[in-house]
Amino acid sequence: MTTLREDALAALLACDVAAKIRLTRALDLARPVGAALALAEPPGVPGRPALPRLVPHIALKPRGVNTLEGRAQLLHSIAHIEFNAVNLALDVAWRFPGMPDEFYVDWLRIAQEEALHFTLLRDHLAGLGFDYGAFDAHDALWEMAERTAGDVLARIALVPRTLEARGLDASPAVKRKLLGAGDTKAGDILDIILHDEIGHVAAGNRWYRWLCTRRGLEPVATYAELAQRFGAPRLRAPFNIEARRLAGFDDEELKALGA
Repeated sequence: MTTLREDALAALLACDVAAKIRLTRALDLARPVGAALALAEPPGVPGRPALPRLVPHIALKPRGVNTLEGRAQLLHSIAHIEFNAVNLALDVAWRFPGMPDEFYVDWLRIAQEEALHFTLLRDHLAGLGFDYGAFDAHDALWEMAERTAGDVLARIALVPRTLEARGLDASPAVKRKLLGAGDTKAGDILDIILHDEIGHVAAGNRWYRWLCTRRGLEPVATYAELAQRFGAPRLRAPFNIEARRLAGFDDEELKALGA
């Protein structure tokens, strides 16, 4: 019988979109975790479909949401983020042995929620006449995962607490844009995503502080050092301070954002 972490790796390796989502949502979080098991990285991580085509971020030229295609492109970009978030949560669960069982259960529950978000967005895109893969996308989230593959502290600091936390900041403006285009269904989906993502970033904060305590590190100074060492993007205003507080960022961290 496989362990939960091995099942997570099998889902990560799936290239077919529907298969990856099905395997992720079917993960039995009550299964033995296998926390001590050191798994060798197989070829093909992460499993991906042939589309969307991945291009540099600067090559993407967003259209205005006043057209159907422009609105679909924006929704597609959010769906791509959620698909990557599935891969990221699966990856952190299989890649790093020796953490408490609760760590793996947390991230695989998050993977299942990300899979739900992706499904809601993909279904909505289908209602507009498009599918995931219809537009080009970029690979910035996974590029940071590759840079931090050797250190769980760096991964937690710079993916959920940095790149995914940017989703908290971006959500209000994106929702206003979609509602302004008359897409109330998309607005409802973004509300679900924001609610869940606050919990995901909170898990990142909780485990980041646990790791800092375990290693005898000061969290704020350590974050600044990791951000510089691994080339994290510079965070820019506006910040969703309310959502960040709910996600567990403390006053010192929020002050550092302003600086």
